[in-house]
Amino acid sequence: EGGAGAKAMIDDGLISRFGIQEVYGMHNKPGVPVGKFEIAKGPAMAAADRIHIKIEGLGGHAAAPHRVNDPIVASCALVSALQTVASRNADPLESIVVSVTALNAGEAFNVIPQTAEIKGSVRTLTPQTRELAQKRITEIVDGVMKAFGMKYELEYHLGYPVTFNHHGQTDFVTSVAKEVFGSDAITTDVPPTMGSEDFSFMLEERPGAFINIGNGDSAGLHHPAYEFNDKAIPVGVNYWASLIEISMPQRG
Repeated sequence: EGGAGAKAMIDDGLISRFGIQEVYGMHNKPGVPVGKFEIAKGPAMAAADRIHIKIEGLGGHAAAPHRVNDPIVASCALVSALQTVASRNADPLESIVVSVTALNAGEAFNVIPQTAEIKGSVRTLTPQTRELAQKRITEIVDGVMKAFGMKYELEYHLGYPVTFNHHGQTDFVTSVAKEVFGSDAITTDVPPTMGSEDFSFMLEERPGAFINIGNGDSAGLHHPAYEFNDKAIPVGVNYWASLIEISMPQRG
């Protein structure tokens, strides 16, 4: 979930200028043995959007709350209301995460602040659920803020789209992994994850597949103790070389 490097390359004309017809990507995965692979067909990783809400009420002395309009109380009500997007608006069988990750307001023990700020992350696996989340979050923020008499600004940033592994290309890389590394080298019945990936932009432009390669029993991704397993390098190189060797004759 780093910078949108893939999007920048697409905007610079990478795919259109060089006539790219299919795209393939790889990521290492802790917990999967070295020499093994995992891939999910269809939605593999979530779309990741961001919300940023600035709230303004009326600050004042903590001893006289009736003379102020408390943005902290309104913020807490909003955080609770936002949880209903997943629990009461989305189909229970659809994956959706609405996480409030920051709530900042005030500094003193005896002062009710004038303003508050909320930040959060929204994760979905289908365009329909993504659209529903944006609609309901926008409506809930507006309704709660009006109920508490707050001024507000909502920034809803659409980030990475769903990482969608196309069926034909997923079947192809699965067959390559089995042919080169053995029939038990790849697992395909893995559920999608709610993390996100900027390679999703390339998969929107062209059919392709994004595969996970085993990193062994290491610390998790983004953990301070994480370390890339160098033993995975020859496995990955062999995969890429085989992908090209097998695909080129088939595709002319």
